[in-house]
Amino acid sequence: MRVSCQITASLFFTVVFLHTTAQNEEKKWEDKFKQLNQEFATPNSYRTASGAPGHEYWQQQADYSMKIRLDDELQRIYGEEIVTYHNNSPDDLFYLWMQLDQNYLDKQSDSWKIRQMKIGESVSANDLTDLDPWFDGGFKLDYVQDAAGKNLSYTINKTMMRIDLPQPLKKGGALTFKLKWWYNINDRIRLGGRSGYEYFEEDRNYLYTIAQFYPRMVVYTDYAGWQHKQFLGAGEFTLDFGNYDVAITVPSDHVVAATGELQNMREVLTPEELNRFAKARTSDTPIVIITEDEAREKEKTHSKSEKTWQFKAKNVRDFAFASSRKFIWDAQSVSIGSKRPMAMSFYPKEGNPLWGQHSTRVVAHTLKTYSKYTIEYPYPVAISVHAKWIGMEYPMICFNGGRPETDGTYSESTRNGMISVIIHEVGHNFFPMIINSDERQWTWMDEGLNTFVQYLTEKEWDRNFPTRRGPARNIVDYMKGDKSKMSPVMTNSESIYQFGNNAYGKPATALNILRETVMGRQLFDYAFREYARRWAFKHPTPEDFFRTMEDASSVDLDWFWRGWFYGTDHCDMALKDVKIFRLNSKNPVAEKSSDRKAKESQPADISIERDKAEGIITQVEKESASRDFYTDYDPYKVTVADKKDYESYLSQLSGEEKAMLSENKIYCQVTVENKGGLIMPLIFELKFADGTTREIRLPAEIWKMSEREVNKVFTSEKEIVSINLDPHLETADVDLGNNSWPPVTVPSRFELYKEKKWIEENPMQQEGQK
Repeated sequence: MRVSCQITASLFFTVVFLHTTAQNEEKKWEDKFKQLNQEFATPNSYRTASGAPGHEYWQQQADYSMKIRLDDELQRIYGEEIVTYHNNSPDDLFYLWMQLDQNYLDKQSDSWKIRQMKIGESVSANDLTDLDPWFDGGFKLDYVQDAAGKNLSYTINKTMMRIDLPQPLKKGGALTFKLKWWYNINDRIRLGGRSGYEYFEEDRNYLYTIAQFYPRMVVYTDYAGWQHKQFLGAGEFTLDFGNYDVAITVPSDHVVAATGELQNMREVLTPEELNRFAKARTSDTPIVIITEDEAREKEKTHSKSEKTWQFKAKNVRDFAFASSRKFIWDAQSVSIGSKRPMAMSFYPKEGNPLWGQHSTRVVAHTLKTYSKYTIEYPYPVAISVHAKWIGMEYPMICFNGGRPETDGTYSESTRNGMISVIIHEVGHNFFPMIINSDERQWTWMDEGLNTFVQYLTEKEWDRNFPTRRGPARNIVDYMKGDKSKMSPVMTNSESIYQFGNNAYGKPATALNILRETVMGRQLFDYAFREYARRWAFKHPTPEDFFRTMEDASSVDLDWFWRGWFYGTDHCDMALKDVKIFRLNSKNPVAEKSSDRKAKESQPADISIERDKAEGIITQVEKESASRDFYTDYDPYKVTVADKKDYESYLSQLSGEEKAMLSENKIYCQVTVENKGGLIMPLIFELKFADGTTREIRLPAEIWKMSEREVNKVFTSEKEIVSINLDPHLETADVDLGNNSWPPVTVPSRFELYKEKKWIEENPMQQEGQK
């Protein structure tokens, strides 16, 4: 199509067209670029508008000294605990709150009461058994006393306990008190949960992964006061930093892995184990400290005597441990900056050969990669413990699934799942164990950020690693789903629909899009590291993250946070219209030649063709008298008058206008409709007749004045044959069928299948390999 108006008129026409479009959009205006001033908390002396801690920032500290005994006969934990609580706030405190997370399994727990179930065609025996609480879980408190042994008044409200102080704890003061308690350990395979035991019937042994096992201080903050939202199972934990001194008494043939550093190594390890551990301290590859053969021998002993393992941990927010006589143990050193923390793995023989080959290497790789993208790992050790069907994190230690078959073979998905969960759980040492966000309120702040860096770490482990979450294309099915069953990311942890997609997948994808498409790697990586640096060993809020990312990059991202974190819109950008223009050069030789070719390229009239075939002779063909000037007139012939008109036209143009005419450029006008509502940058791929391509990237700000539809004109010196929107699938566009010009049909996939029991493919078994 050609435009036969002068250049200045063409420019005027474009301006009028765009202005009219913007006016038509007024009825649909949602102000998607509005600043988040109303949504964000007001900056103050504790938290600044830049996203950094303020000059009066404070946080509490809770130190713990504990004596723990694991009863392997009754599957119980007994504990004596001394807490020293430091009030660094500007407030006097009249009472303290503690978390009793084990009460989640109490028979009167709300977690039982709010559990929903529908009876379908088939119901498992466990489902029916679990209709009513049967396990005697929860803390059994013997006492809560002050340092002098005087009983303190306390009130238990489900998973929270208020300790009423005889006198206020003044600002800047500290209080020491003590507790004694016990509880029954749950069968984690039967009841689930983040903590518990796994029983191995074959050798009559238990593997304990123990967490949330002691009454813990509730966090008191500047933004929420006491964070004592009840623990219902989904929203995890909010904790203060402190120092731990923990003695764990277990059967003498057990091996214990725990948060912190082992203090009495010579008392609990054999001389050979000590020698191997010394070699591991300087080794860049795993050294086996307790071998599989040695672990198999311990499985048989079932000792009745006991041994105490002593651990200390500084500046951590929690403590967890694992204990079993089944443990194989390997370790290596990891070079990170000027430090060499230890990477370790503890696993039963059922984990081999998979765990012996991969676990500790994955731990070391994770520490290195996360240190690159956040801060250098500050703790002396990071431990991966193998437990069936789990992925759970604590400072310096995590519990991870991924178990081979009994014959030692494993599927590719089992291997990849194991590597992925170890990266994820070890990565939690950074989010939230160091960058200490409020998990009970905002799950995404640790799970989402951690899943994003997990994605980077998986790709640096193996560039072809089958990552589940992070790439934009992987979130499409969720984004285009039923909005009534979808929550904004900024939703309380206990109220989230589709927990995994919402708290893990969507924020991780959003950050990957920020890095690759919106900000660019250099700006993003600097800002992300700055957030980690600012808030290491502190309590950040979402606003602190959002503000820091903008402050350190000079990129206004309110539109992005609003769309991805405060809303449920999806991305569906459609190429609504494409028009190709050329400037009319007025040159009769060029223009009439072009018109002739266009005329001749038109399909012949079917009626005329059939008349010819039937031998029909027209009147003007029969009789010359019927012919006149126009019978043989050639409208595409260049005349003297045409040439004079062209010379006259040229004389009126400026030098700049003549140059534009001579360029003979193609002008491509594209109209893009935002059908999904989510604002995103626009990425076009133009393909030319000579086979070459050109990529054009437009920032999201193109939508600032027209949120539903935008128009853009591209220029080209080559013929454009096709246009593709989002060619790299980097914006999570949910409908690729409207992204192309000319339109390209995107076939849907379906599979005909017979209903059968799903069996995971295991080529190692098929080929008899191990």
